[in-house]
Amino acid sequence: MDPRTLRSTFGRFATGVTVITCRTPDGTHHGATVTAFTPISLDPPLVQVALTRTSRAAAYLDGASFAVNVLAADQVDVAMHFAGRPSADPLPWCDGSVAPSLRGTAATITCRAHRTDDGGDHLLFLGEVVDVVSTDRRPLLFHDSAFHQIGRRSSDVVWLGCQDDPHTSWFGALVPADTHY
Repeated sequence: MDPRTLRSTFGRFATGVTVITCRTPDGTHHGATVTAFTPISLDPPLVQVALTRTSRAAAYLDGASFAVNVLAADQVDVAMHFAGRPSADPLPWCDGSVAPSLRGTAATITCRAHRTDDGGDHLLFLGEVVDVVSTDRRPLLFHDSAFHQIGRRSSDVVWLGCQDDPHTSWFGALVPADTHY
């Protein structure tokens, strides 16, 4: 598999943009821009972050509490700062009881370290959610190596009625035998 083709293909999947923040062993704040964030479980509340094995952030995150800062659409400069293009502007740090976080985000998910797993050239950090803050700010998106904003809604249809509806379909609810999808 050609890595460039694979990376380009992965880039066809639009993701949110997060900055993962933690404290370094000496107590300073550290952050890294990450698009490989996944909610995993509601019970227990778990999320996953994938970081390149060789990154400083991966070394700091191992066994450490962290915050997943879901960046707002107007925080491209923050995303770029934590992606390695530092800004001269002051960073919007907040001190948290478990991990440092950033102000002005669309949401912040604060986690205690749960487990670290092998993910090939990445490490997979599973965090147990201990606190969440959600705002009405629109999130920043990443697609095809560029930042984007959410546009108009495509539809008002939501979860109910889809084939994966946990109340009426294959996730475990009983579905009448004569139901066809």
